[in-house]
Amino acid sequence: MAHDHPVWLHACSVGEVGSISPLVHALISRKLPIHITVVTDTGLAHARRQFGEAVTVSYLPWDIPGLMQRLITRLSPRLLLIAETEFWPGLLRACRKGGIPIISINTRISDRSFPRYMASRWLWKHWLRDVQAFFAQSQLDGERLHAIGVNNSNIHVAGNLKFAVPAPNVEAGEIRQRLDASQVRPILLAASTHEGEETVLLTMFAKFRKIQPDLLLVLVPRHPRRFDMVAELVRSFGFKMQRWSVRETASADVVLVDAMGVLAELYTVADIAFIGGSLAAIGGHNPLEAAICGRGVVTGPHIQNFRDVMQRMQHAGAAIVTESERELEACIERMLKQPGEAQALNASAAAFMQDQAQVLPGLLEAIEPYLSLSSS
Repeated sequence: MAHDHPVWLHACSVGEVGSISPLVHALISRKLPIHITVVTDTGLAHARRQFGEAVTVSYLPWDIPGLMQRLITRLSPRLLLIAETEFWPGLLRACRKGGIPIISINTRISDRSFPRYMASRWLWKHWLRDVQAFFAQSQLDGERLHAIGVNNSNIHVAGNLKFAVPAPNVEAGEIRQRLDASQVRPILLAASTHEGEETVLLTMFAKFRKIQPDLLLVLVPRHPRRFDMVAELVRSFGFKMQRWSVRETASADVVLVDAMGVLAELYTVADIAFIGGSLAAIGGHNPLEAAICGRGVVTGPHIQNFRDVMQRMQHAGAAIVTESERELEACIERMLKQPGEAQALNASAAAFMQDQAQVLPGLLEAIEPYLSLSSS
């Protein structure tokens, strides 16, 4: 590691690396040297995959003063940005001794961890005194920080960085042409589906076509190993199927997307978007990928992986969470009969993301004095 005084970001694992991704890309665009530390193997792999050679990545050592001091001496960072609540006492102490400013970003104290923080708040008040500022995800997170001893003057409610998702740079017209040569068929996108869900959706699709005969179902299984199994399932229903990997304009009932990394661009042409992992007890998948494309989402009841985001989208009229297969079917039927409802859901999603657009610029503005001060 060269002594180029990098901005140092610490993110525990895949989730935290993903949440700070918009900030990392913004810092990369400013030609700042960046080093990321992680705790898990999956976090390391994800950081390398996300940012390539634009950053350096390593594991955070055990939280022992000598090891932390050695890392700081090697890195010579200008600033440490800690994602969420990766507060390691040895790390904080070593930064204090080295004169390294510490900023907590995207700070979140979960329902589960808050009682543990409260039980030892006298220690946390001492350990966290060296953090210059906390940029909390929500008002509740700010209140919890104050409850464990952080001064209100150091707490700023900045919003959630994961809302700063960049829109995909795609040509929607080309995607639409590849799916539907007529350019007029309504498209039902079933995104990130899991085992059992395709059967439910294909059963519903047979009924939907009685309402909308030219409806096109675009089916995107979550895992590549299931592509062939899902293809057989579609054929067993008697539908005419086209595989995405066969690069020709589809004229099928169902398009099976048997490729990775395509979903974001497909959202740009969907009329109705269903997110899988929500009928099966998986917990759902990220609805922001749809919202940044101006698409609201419909899901089943299992949304616990993205509960906070889904609740915000529901409140904004940008998401519908159904409580059963029957309710999901009725919801999509209603949208097919009244396209204005789907259009309103999508418009609300676009407005929702516009409201969130200031999260990243606001955070960059807030940390600018620390970057300037520490790099001078």
